[in-house]
Amino acid sequence: MEMDHHSVLLVTKDTKISSFIRTMLIEPLFTLQVINDPNEARRQMIDYNADIVIIDAGDGSDTDIAIDIASSNSTILVLAPNHLYDQISYRVESYGIITLSKPFDTFNFYQMIKVCIAVHNKISALNMETYRLKEKMEEIRTINRAKMLLMSALHMTEQEAHRYLEKEAMDRCTKRTEVAVSIIKIYGV
Repeated sequence: MEMDHHSVLLVTKDTKISSFIRTMLIEPLFTLQVINDPNEARRQMIDYNADIVIIDAGDGSDTDIAIDIASSNSTILVLAPNHLYDQISYRVESYGIITLSKPFDTFNFYQMIKVCIAVHNKISALNMETYRLKEKMEEIRTINRAKMLLMSALHMTEQEAHRYLEKEAMDRCTKRTEVAVSIIKIYGV
């Protein structure tokens, strides 16, 4: 069985937290990148999409970066000071951001990383399904457009146009979409 590998981006100014997390998230399961400047982390997220982004909210003011990158495919975990946990959690949870109260122990951190991995896997699966559905919808649009062109240019009924596409695809040993594209090239405007 192959082990999963997860990329993690940690945004913190606290060397104690970064040292602790470095000891928890080790190779070969994790690739950890630590950045201490939230603005640099924003720039980094443009080119690099980590599986998990851990943001140390510090005194509570560094949650904006979590909200800014919430639309990415990364699972985001905000480390919130205990006295601000409810306030920060309430602010970020509607963006799908997970919050962990600090200080935290090894067990709680490990459990939260497992939750982040599960969420990331679910997001990835949903993104793949969305991609497949978009492709299927585009195929249907292309085929329907080709049928409409056959109906208007050659005065076929919808059933005749449908049958024509199927027969041409079988005769050419190709997909109906490829036949539809060629029809669109011929009869399209």
